[in-house]
Amino acid sequence: MKILVAEDEPRIAADIAAVLKASGMAVDIVNDGEAAWFAGDVENYDAAILDLGLPKLDGLTVLKRWRANGRRFPVLILTARGLWTERVDGINAGADDYLPKPFEMEELLARLRAILRRSSGQAAPVLKSGPLLLDTRQMRISLRGVPVALSPLEYRLLAFLMHHSGRVVAPTELAEHLYSSDNDRDPNTIEVIVARLRRKLGSDVIETRRGFGYLVPDGPD
Repeated sequence: MKILVAEDEPRIAADIAAVLKASGMAVDIVNDGEAAWFAGDVENYDAAILDLGLPKLDGLTVLKRWRANGRRFPVLILTARGLWTERVDGINAGADDYLPKPFEMEELLARLRAILRRSSGQAAPVLKSGPLLLDTRQMRISLRGVPVALSPLEYRLLAFLMHHSGRVVAPTELAEHLYSSDNDRDPNTIEVIVARLRRKLGSDVIETRRGFGYLVPDGPD
């Protein structure tokens, strides 16, 4: 999962990025509203964490522009001002949740995971596909009750497919959501990562639809 963090306070942005990366996510950071609007308009993000008090262009304007341009990724807004009217304005503009500053990183992560699940139609924090379980809170994978160790890239790819279970995902789309924007995105590497996952989880966990992409079957058997 790839997350955009739009926050102008360097320490807060770095702390958020560190927590998200430790949770298996790819992260892009921008520190003003114009950069946030541009990044969200041209990149495919799974979610954004958006500070309302950004310089150059305020966060509420950024959010309104995203939604007006058809950008539908979930947005968690941050505000230090504490005004309930601002939170209402953010929700009405298309935000999915809000978090007032100061906040605990554990709460931010929990809220982000919740809007990611909702946006992909998943209600529970534990995703299932047959005997395969993915606990989004603990970043743990188990197959028939046995824990399986995955690399960060393997985890991100599997998590994206399981969040979108039942849908065929093209290699190019997987590459866009697997890496941050400053990394090379070679769709050919997706085949290598899928092959490694199949060796660890079994050949039937991820299906290949020739010419289209990859699929994790929807829900438990």
